[in-house]
Amino acid sequence: MKEKLEGLKKEFSQELEKIKSSADLESLSNKYLGRKNGSLTLLMKEMKELPKEKMPLVGKLANEIKEFLLSQMSTAKSKLENKNKSDNFFDPTLPGTEQPVGHLHMVSQAIREISAIFEHIGFQRERYPEVEWDYYGFEALNMPQGHPARDEWETFFIDREPINKKFGQRILTPHTSSGQVREMEKNILPIRMMNISKTYRRQIDASHSPMFHQFEGLVVDQDINITHLKGTVEYFVKRFFGPDREIRLRPHHFQFTEPSFEVDISCGVCDGKGCKLCKEGWLELAGAGMVHPNVLKAGGIDPKVYGGFAFGWGVERCYMMKSGLNIDDIRLLYKNDLRVINQF
Repeated sequence: MKEKLEGLKKEFSQELEKIKSSADLESLSNKYLGRKNGSLTLLMKEMKELPKEKMPLVGKLANEIKEFLLSQMSTAKSKLENKNKSDNFFDPTLPGTEQPVGHLHMVSQAIREISAIFEHIGFQRERYPEVEWDYYGFEALNMPQGHPARDEWETFFIDREPINKKFGQRILTPHTSSGQVREMEKNILPIRMMNISKTYRRQIDASHSPMFHQFEGLVVDQDINITHLKGTVEYFVKRFFGPDREIRLRPHHFQFTEPSFEVDISCGVCDGKGCKLCKEGWLELAGAGMVHPNVLKAGGIDPKVYGGFAFGWGVERCYMMKSGLNIDDIRLLYKNDLRVINQF
């Protein structure tokens, strides 16, 4: 009997260490101290069969073990209650849990920065329709119906046939240049206009997206020449990309400017060595030139009195070329991949 009691105590202690909840503790109490079938209860009933001279010694041991079980379960119960209180503890004086905070998309950040740069030299931000008329998108920009220059834009057309005798078909604007004549038609001179908007073309690869942003600059005033254009472009490049980046102006042909240039900047991904984005170390970022006389006439301005220059840049391409970013695929900007977006 003594060995059974000692064995019960040892078994109880081992099971008590595995207790993790109040329900487990109650189940253990019933197993050992239950009034009918508890292990200790059944052993104490067997004591009736012991010789009378051994009864006092075994009875004393049985009571000590019972007190031990009750004491150990009481201690375990207190620990469980304290743990529950600790898990549910709330201190109203502690600072609150910091919640995640969103931020502007990297393209929106770039638009704000570009706007601020040009505001410092007197450009005023304007906005024009994304769903545009064919007239403002092409014809007023010296590209009449059937002109081969229209093929370069791969335009999205809203209507199959012209629905307006003067303005023609509705289109998703392929370039922010469509705002030039609209600005001239206000007949408020001189003009220093900045138009930043979404544009649409049927192109997609590492450096093109079907929807992208452009910013258009237009200056119309008396005695405007190429040096003003070159100085404005250099000012923007130095402010936005930094003093270490190189630019080059290449003679080009745009139907709405004469003379015309393409503006290239050394690639920030490969430092001008050549990569899948730039191919040969340079990335074409902008078109620029002196406003064509026919465009000035379409806007109601006398080209013999006034001149001007214009430029159009891709916002995404400009942002990709910022030093240190190393974004080699324009499509990453619009995939909603938080691993990319959260870095900016």
